[in-house]
Amino acid sequence: MKVHEMNYRVCYADTDRMGVVYYANYLVFFERSRTEFLRDAGLPYAALEASGVALPVAEAHCEYKAPANYDDLLTFKSWPETIKGARVKMASEVWRGDTLLCRGYVVLVCVNKAGRPVKPPQELVAVCN
Repeated sequence: MKVHEMNYRVCYADTDRMGVVYYANYLVFFERSRTEFLRDAGLPYAALEASGVALPVAEAHCEYKAPANYDDLLTFKSWPETIKGARVKMASEVWRGDTLLCRGYVVLVCVNKAGRPVKPPQELVAVCN
């Protein structure tokens, strides 16, 4: 399993009035992490789109364990969990030091320009295995 890690400092715009990261932003964090996973693996998302394949989210799940706050230094971790048919399940975690703040996943569907499901391109399968 290839796990991608990246650091991110929580900015004020990520937080609510209490200085806590707004819950929906964790899905944005998951997206940042999986996008960088692909880029670092040599397959930027823009290249997938240029080849005619998009990866819309069909399902998203988050388990919140502890809050993140303004100015926290977080580590995002993402990895491909499964590829089955046109679907790719990407798992993600958000950490602050040794504390797990959130874990979850998204299920992406490979679609062509007409929005029809297609088999994942070989380049995507290669970076996910």
